[in-house]
Amino acid sequence: MNTSTVDWTIAAHLEYDDRNEVVIVEHKGGKSTVTRLEKRAATGKDINSVPAFWGINERNEAQVYDPVSKEIERQDVVAADTRFAYAYRDPDSVRVWFMNDGDKDGNDTLACGDTASSVTIAAKTNGKAELVDTLCVGRGHHVTTFVGPTQTQGNIPYRAFVSNLKDGTLHVIGNDPNDAVSFLKTIATINLCDPRFEDNGAADVPNNAFPHGMEFSPATGKLYNLNNGYHTVAVIDPLSHEVENTIPMEVSSNLLLSRCGNFLIGKGADRKADAEHVMGRLSVLDARQEQISTVLDIQDVYPSVYRFNPKGDKLYVTAAATGKGAQFDNLRTDMVQVYDSSKLPELTLIKEIKLEPCTSGRRPIAFLERGEQAPIVFIPNPTQGSLAVIDGDSDAVSETIDIGAGEIKEFSFSFWNDRSIYGA
Repeated sequence: MNTSTVDWTIAAHLEYDDRNEVVIVEHKGGKSTVTRLEKRAATGKDINSVPAFWGINERNEAQVYDPVSKEIERQDVVAADTRFAYAYRDPDSVRVWFMNDGDKDGNDTLACGDTASSVTIAAKTNGKAELVDTLCVGRGHHVTTFVGPTQTQGNIPYRAFVSNLKDGTLHVIGNDPNDAVSFLKTIATINLCDPRFEDNGAADVPNNAFPHGMEFSPATGKLYNLNNGYHTVAVIDPLSHEVENTIPMEVSSNLLLSRCGNFLIGKGADRKADAEHVMGRLSVLDARQEQISTVLDIQDVYPSVYRFNPKGDKLYVTAAATGKGAQFDNLRTDMVQVYDSSKLPELTLIKEIKLEPCTSGRRPIAFLERGEQAPIVFIPNPTQGSLAVIDGDSDAVSETIDIGAGEIKEFSFSFWNDRSIYGA
């Protein structure tokens, strides 16, 4: 595939130590151009009151949500402290759920007081964001997963499950607009506490579950939640909301569902076993057997972000920075690994694509789907302030685009405007 002949547009939020920026990269007629939205002075507001960047519209204007006025502004000038809001797109509707993790205590004091933080739901109407509602859930950080009827279990209702890191709970929220009684209402709160791992066998909220990483498998009809604090995966019935089983998964900080729905991939890093070397890890959990089938340890690699290509036969894993001293010095951060995932639970490394070294702890990835053709893959070089464009067929870098100043603290793709672009 000749990526230079494909037109695309992608937006990103760049966080520096002293400011934030929004950039739009467009590729048309074989030429790439970068538009950096003009900045205005920072608002100086606290984390819960500062405007949130929700993406760009079809006219390449920033859509910025003001949580104080509850207005959505469309503008080509953004405040320097505009924050990025992590979002989860409902696959069965035009709604997008934006996360607010709250302050250092996990509270959105503006919307929810001192006991909870929030999620804000927007709908895409004629390319524009329209506010639907703001819901108070547990204390952040949040991950959201959507469940609904499957081919074999048509009785699973449309629900959204939101994890609450600091509380150790999941909020179950109605997500069927045809059910006025439960739509966007909290139906249940699941306490993830496992007394086996708590002092004195307590079963309280908050607890040490620290949920982060959640997937729903249409193949099994179950929800899988990674409890970082317990090093386990909880298997949850989306009908009864009961935890049916817990599966040990050491050294993992997230979960990713395979395209077939039969496997979950955990990724993480061990920084404690060796003072001089970080040991990255990929774990494959067989969802039907409810057991770990494959464990790959990768010395001196910190797996930052991972995603399957559209077909699901390749798994891309970006490398980023972590650790201190010798661990940091020995890290390999100048590449993205590509694994053959066509024979899961087997994972086989097939290529390392050369990129620039990375001193940031997070290196995201995005794909542009191309139907039956291989996708275009986008991976930033945060330290250098550039974006690598990769041919998903040959897995070769076809172009590297300068997008701004280097030493980006956190680079975040925005997926509001185009469902054919996805990633994290």
